[in-house]
Amino acid sequence: MNVLVTGGAGYIGSHTVLCLLEKGFKVTVIDNLCNSSFEALNRVETISGQLVDRHYMDITDENSLKALFLSSTFDAVIHFAGLKAVGESVRKPFEYYHNNVYGTLCLLRQMKIHNVCRLIFSSSATVYGLEAQTPYLEAMPRGITSNPYGASKSIAERILEDFCTAHPKMRVSLLRYFNPVGAHPSGLIGEDPLGVPNNLMPYIAQVAIGRRKRLSVFGGDYPTLDGTCRRDYLHVMDLAEGHVKALEKLKTPGCSIYNLGTGNPLSVLEIIHAFELETGITIPYEIASRRDGDLAEFWADPTKANTDLRWFAKRSVGQMMSDTWRWQENNPKGYV
Repeated sequence: MNVLVTGGAGYIGSHTVLCLLEKGFKVTVIDNLCNSSFEALNRVETISGQLVDRHYMDITDENSLKALFLSSTFDAVIHFAGLKAVGESVRKPFEYYHNNVYGTLCLLRQMKIHNVCRLIFSSSATVYGLEAQTPYLEAMPRGITSNPYGASKSIAERILEDFCTAHPKMRVSLLRYFNPVGAHPSGLIGEDPLGVPNNLMPYIAQVAIGRRKRLSVFGGDYPTLDGTCRRDYLHVMDLAEGHVKALEKLKTPGCSIYNLGTGNPLSVLEIIHAFELETGITIPYEIASRRDGDLAEFWADPTKANTDLRWFAKRSVGQMMSDTWRWQENNPKGYV
């Protein structure tokens, strides 16, 4: 099976490409490298001993997409390509809707023309919205999103559901992520955000390596046990393996939704302390003001993925911390 992976040089994409190769899939990657590096794929090739067909390409460039679909035959698509920073999406809403919504439309058009009927979509827990009760269940309706990033994912999900209704041969899985962290245990590939990290773990790792002075914890007065936000953190390798499980399950036409999370939320302070315990490194931090749009807590109910996909988040919090640190210590400046 030949799988097209959009955004396959990114953090989650590169780990998923590795899992696909190790499962015997042939992989073609397209990426515009706006927040990624082909060095990640070089290292995937080193780990796997296999080559990755790669193309520098923007998902919104439909002429280039058309040429690719004409030159290759794909059995399925895993669609990661998308902008993902919540704060940036508030400042640049047009870019987020253009890339995340229009880019998905461009991809679907070529899939329809070339009769590619299997798609795994990289979605987000943000689609549950501000009013959703925890834990999040797939049967809940999409809610009111608090930023353009979340809205773009919600719109793309609706487009994919409508596309499946209009084209009965389509088989789509919407994978709603929670908070992926960690890295491949080799320390060769990991999370390498450009500029100031938007996510907690890479910021902690950069403080630990000395690239940043201290961590700002946004909000210490939430209605949680220690006053800081609680999130559902899962190891990126568990998440990557979830994509392979979902792909192997794509046998029935229609649109399915799965939460990929552990179901066990941790607070910001618990994550800091877990990292310190695992590495022996003290992380200086300060409590800062809350950020607009942050929820006090949310986490997944992963029962459906456990049952239908036979997928489980197996790796421990300690593994998340040690693998993060191994990646950062071996690559103090990321892929540079």
